[in-house]
Order: sequence, then C-alpha cells, then structure tokens
Amino acid sequence: MKTLKQTRNEFSRFLRDKRKEAGLSQVEVAKKLGYSSSQFVSNWERGVAAPPLRTLRRIASLYGLSDRNIFDRIRDMAFVELEENLKFQFFGKKLKH
Repeated sequence: MKTLKQTRNEFSRFLRDKRKEAGLSQVEVAKKLGYSSSQFVSNWERGVAAPPLRTLRRIASLYGLSDRNIFDRIRDMAFVELEENLKFQFFGKKLKH
C-alpha cells in the first residue's frame, strides 16, 4: 500500500501533467480560477498544499477531465489518509508498510 506522502505526490504530479496537457500555464489557471497569484497553483503541483474541494471540479473542467476521474483520485487519497490515521490511533505509532 502506498503512503499518504506518495499518494499526495502522485496527485500533485497528476495536476501538473494535466495542466500541461491542457496547454495552460500556472498563471492562466490561477486567473481562470480567480486567484491573485499563480503561487497557489504552484503549491498544489509541488504538494505543498491541496486545492480546495470546491475548486477541484473547476480544475477538472479547465483540464478537460471528467468529474469522476478527479473524484476517484481524491477518494483514493482520502482512503490512504484515513488508514494512516486509524493505524496511528489504534497502534499509537506510525507503522511501516
């Protein structure tokens, strides 16, 4: 099973790759989403932060993705996070996979 960090990194790369495939710059995406700076998009693509859930459907539309495609990725990431949290709470420490 993948770690949360691995899953988040994959999601960040996914967002970057899909933006590039859509032929959009970070500045263009930021403007289309109503952000004042492309730093928000950069942070998402570097895994520093995640886009707000309400923004992900708009990102999917901008990048030509189905809502289901992006939803499945978010669900998978949430599952990994839940599993890590449960293990920590149950066992009292992080376990190696």
